[in-house]
Amino acid sequence: MIEIQNLVKHYGDTKAVDDVSFEVRPGEVVGLLGPNGAGKSTTLRVLTGYLPPTHGTVRLGGMDIQSDPLAARKQVGYLSESNPLYESLGVWECLDIVARLRGLPADSIARRVTQVVAECSLQDVVSKDIGALSKGYRQRLGLALAILHDPDILVFDEPSSALDPNQQKEVRDLILKLKEKKTVLLSTHILPEAQVLCDRLLIIHRGKIVAQGTVAELQGQAAGEKTFYVRLAGPAREIEPSLRSLPGLTRVEFADEQEAGCPAYRVSGAGDPRGALFQLASERRWPLMELRREAASLDEIFRMLTGNPS
Repeated sequence: MIEIQNLVKHYGDTKAVDDVSFEVRPGEVVGLLGPNGAGKSTTLRVLTGYLPPTHGTVRLGGMDIQSDPLAARKQVGYLSESNPLYESLGVWECLDIVARLRGLPADSIARRVTQVVAECSLQDVVSKDIGALSKGYRQRLGLALAILHDPDILVFDEPSSALDPNQQKEVRDLILKLKEKKTVLLSTHILPEAQVLCDRLLIIHRGKIVAQGTVAELQGQAAGEKTFYVRLAGPAREIEPSLRSLPGLTRVEFADEQEAGCPAYRVSGAGDPRGALFQLASERRWPLMELRREAASLDEIFRMLTGNPS
């Protein structure tokens, strides 16, 4: 289990992490989301012992990262965003060296390296030098190094970075498999990935946790603004400005035109615009082809909570 209480981290006069508290339970994948500079990577670096906290406590599997750093860090597998690697080493050689440094029994190293090579789909490059690998294969090697010593806690900073869609799916499948026995905390900019992988989400902005919960819980918290999908039969050049003129709407966004001459829009506001939409359609004689309420998307929730509304 990961337990963070009242974590603060200063860089000089800058407060990068500001009184952050949360926990991640065994068998759970928790996503840490936030815009660039929000404090995600700093939080992960403090959590894994790479940076000391200014204030607060971090416990990994019950071990305090400050009072018992070696015992705490042994429980963690960490993939950093930069993923530094020794380019002069071969892939197998690198895994073998790290396994020995991690204290794996000598008679089990070859078997364990073979296992993580398969889990991370490195078979095609296992005999190559790291310097010859693509960025995608480097990322997979970083994942293999993170899980090599079979830690109870996994911390991944942008694990799908630089991977193509097929490789991203492989990484997601691996993380979902690992969560059966591990505690997983990951940072990602890929919101659909977070929605698929994570049991809970933490949204951090300007060093503070501004929201946390399941996607459904976050949608409930964002329910103050209602979003509707509306499709009208008529000219888009007239429909869109007419929608924008309706009182109470804070957003009008073109959605699609799957049927010729029937543009669709997403409209949002604090109140219920359906009456006004029906009246507009009737007055302008634009057949109302479709109208439904939509739950706020994770993208909309993120933008609303981090101060970047559309």
